[in-house]
Amino acid sequence: MKNTIKSNDNYPDITISNQLYERASKIMHPVTQTLAKGPTQYINGVAPKYLKKGKGVKVWDVDGNEYLDLNMGIGPISLGYAYDRVDNAVIEELKNGITYSLMHELEYKVCELIHEVIPNAESIRISKTGGDVCSAAIRIARAFTGRDKVLCCGYHGWHDWYITTTSRRKGIPMLDNKLTSTVSYNDIESVRSQLDEDTACLIMEPFVFDAPENNFLEEVQRLCKENGTLLIFDEMWTGFRVAVGGAQEYFGIKPDLAVYSKAVANGMPIAFLTGRKDVMQLFEDEVFFFTTFGGEALSMAATIATISEMKEKNVPAHVAAIGKQMKEGYNAIASELGMSNYTLCKGFDCRTIVTFDPSAGNALILKSLMQQEMIKRGVLWCGFHNVCYSHSQADVDYLLQAYKEVLPIMKSAIEQGNAEELLKGEPVQAVFRKVDFRKAVN
Repeated sequence: MKNTIKSNDNYPDITISNQLYERASKIMHPVTQTLAKGPTQYINGVAPKYLKKGKGVKVWDVDGNEYLDLNMGIGPISLGYAYDRVDNAVIEELKNGITYSLMHELEYKVCELIHEVIPNAESIRISKTGGDVCSAAIRIARAFTGRDKVLCCGYHGWHDWYITTTSRRKGIPMLDNKLTSTVSYNDIESVRSQLDEDTACLIMEPFVFDAPENNFLEEVQRLCKENGTLLIFDEMWTGFRVAVGGAQEYFGIKPDLAVYSKAVANGMPIAFLTGRKDVMQLFEDEVFFFTTFGGEALSMAATIATISEMKEKNVPAHVAAIGKQMKEGYNAIASELGMSNYTLCKGFDCRTIVTFDPSAGNALILKSLMQQEMIKRGVLWCGFHNVCYSHSQADVDYLLQAYKEVLPIMKSAIEQGNAEELLKGEPVQAVFRKVDFRKAVN
C-alpha cells in the first residue's frame, strides 16, 4: 500500500525511485539539474528521488506515494501545481505555437504588465533563468559605470562572476576571482569598507530569512548612490511573494536594476531584468544580451495568467497569513515541549525556515532525522515553508499535527545524543560552502 498524507505505519517504498537513480547515475554527473532537488538534500534510503506529478500542494513520487509539499519546486510554484488558470493559458497558447520566426505580441503584453507592477521597471528584458538575468545585470552595470568590480550579498546563480566567491570555483579564470567580493547582510560597515571607485554594482537579495535592521537597505542604497555604484536587487525569492511588486514594493526602495524569476509564472521557465531606462538602453547597441527562447510564448502566457491571479486574489496576503500560522505554530509547539532554546522557525511569513542551534547537535543530522519522520507522515520536508496560494488551513492543521508528533522524537534524540543512530539512511549533505574569496586566499 502506498504512503499517503497521514501518519503512515512505515516509511515509503521507494523501489522505483532507487532504480531510476541507479540508471541515471551511469550517464548523468550529477544526476540532478538543481542541487536543491538532488539526492544529497534528502535522506538517502527514505526520501523519494523522483516525482511523477503534482496537483495543488500535493505531489506523488514515481512509486505512487503521496506527500504534502512544502518546497513548491524550490520556489517557482507560487499558486499551486497544475493550477487551472495558468495551465489553461498555456494550453490555449500551445494551440498556436511555441517559438516563432518573428517577435510575438505576448512579448510587449507581458512587459506592459511587468511595467505596471514592478516599481523600477522603466525598461524590461525577458530571458529564461535567474542566472541569465543576474549575469545580464552585472554586464550592463559594468558597461554603464565603466567599472569592473562587483559586490554581492546572497546567492546569484552559477555564472563565473558569482561562483568565484564560493568553494566550487574551479574552472574560473583568476581574473574573475579578483573582481567579485562578498558583503555581509545587515553589516553596513562591510559594504562601506568595500565600495571604491572601481565598484560597478552591488547585487543583493533584499532578504533571505533575516529582516533588514537599522535601515540597512536604505543605507546600502544611499552608499551606492554616493559612490556611483548601481544597486541591483536579486528578487528571485522575494519577487511576487512578499508583494506582487517584490521587496522593492514592500520596503519602498527602488533599486537601479532588479532581477526576477521563480514565482512569476507558477513553474514555467521565464526571467526578467527590470531597471532604469538610461541604464537599460545600453542593450540597444552597446551590450549584448539575447537568447533564442526569450520570446517563447507559453511561459509568457503563464506569466500573464499568474500575475493576474496574484493581483485579483491578493495572493501575497494569503501566502503571508498561511506562512505565519506555520511559523508561529511550530514555535508554539517547540515552546510547549521546552525546545525553544535549540530550535526555531524564522523568516518572513511568505518563506520560513526551521533551524537548530549548534548546541543541539549536528544540524545536518538533526535535519535528516526530522525530514525522515516528516516524510513518514506524508510531508515532503526540507526545512523550509515555501508557501503557495493553494496551501489551505487544512494543510496548516495537518502540518502542525505532524510537528506535534515529530518534535518529541527530536527532543528525545537531542537530549540522548542519538539522532544519528535513529537515521534509516544516509544523512543530508551540505550543498557547497559560500565563502568570501578574499578570506579564502589570505
